[in-house]
Amino acid sequence: MDLDVFVAAHQAEWHRLEVLSGQRRLSGEEADELIALYQRAASQLAQVQAAAPDPVLEGRLTTLVARGRGAVTGARSSSWRDAGRYFAVSFPAALYRSRRWWLPIAVISLVVSALIAVWVANHPEVRDSIAPPEYVKELTKPGGAFEAYYSEHPASAFAAQVWTNNAWIAAQCLVFGVLLGLPVLYVLLQNVLNLGLAIGLMASAGRLDLFLGLLLPHGLLELTAVFVAAGLGLRLGWTVIDPGPRSRTAALAEEGRATIGMAMGLAAVLLVTGIIEAFVTPSSLPTWARIGIGVVAEVLFLLYALVLGRRTAALGEFGDIEEADRADLRPSAA
Repeated sequence: MDLDVFVAAHQAEWHRLEVLSGQRRLSGEEADELIALYQRAASQLAQVQAAAPDPVLEGRLTTLVARGRGAVTGARSSSWRDAGRYFAVSFPAALYRSRRWWLPIAVISLVVSALIAVWVANHPEVRDSIAPPEYVKELTKPGGAFEAYYSEHPASAFAAQVWTNNAWIAAQCLVFGVLLGLPVLYVLLQNVLNLGLAIGLMASAGRLDLFLGLLLPHGLLELTAVFVAAGLGLRLGWTVIDPGPRSRTAALAEEGRATIGMAMGLAAVLLVTGIIEAFVTPSSLPTWARIGIGVVAEVLFLLYALVLGRRTAALGEFGDIEEADRADLRPSAA
């Protein structure tokens, strides 16, 4: 293909498409002309990409096709309806669809943490290798670092700090999934180790009941959110390896949008856990009441993910953005 000849032959109609795309009002004939020129430009873009790739011409035609598509379909701005649909439909559907990843990860992680805790609690030599006995005693004593952690800062500032930290961990799991999921395993392992070591050290000091009373109110939902993020990241990594019947590009686009879109939902979940950790965990409420609040929050989340999510997934929802907002895809042979 001679690009100079190609550009010269279609320059006038591209200019006409640009003019029509910028007009606010069109007559019936102009609207028909706009649709025809848009379809023709989309076909020409595909022709250039296949026969004579040129970054400059591709960029120009891509922009022109995008403007034409916006003029043909009509621009749509985000609204509260989008946010409502996300939390009522897209987010629970994505949680349900990914349950075969995050539920096993949750079970395996908790089992491994429990094994580490038992190992640390029952082997003094292991505790000594982690930190000097004096330091461990300082951490686990009444009013020590473990206990003071939840009350040494103002509640509002602590809630913001906890939320930011946990949201960052979840974001790492989501984003690192594209690297075959390997960094996700590292992030998950770090959390499992920290949990197991903390429980083991507190158990060895005879203060396991106090520690669980401080951990469970916020920890149940917080850990679940981390497991969900890890499961989504690993699923995205597996998509790179096995895209299934879709092309790898289409599979990554679909799963990537759904995975990154989960960040907002998980941030909302972690905001709840941060509020609980800052205001409920160190409060003067009885231990059973504090733990009860954490259990209720966890049960509500599981109902949201597995019951509401099942209903929305059964309607064909899979957590991607709405069809009207997705990019047009050219048919390709498998």
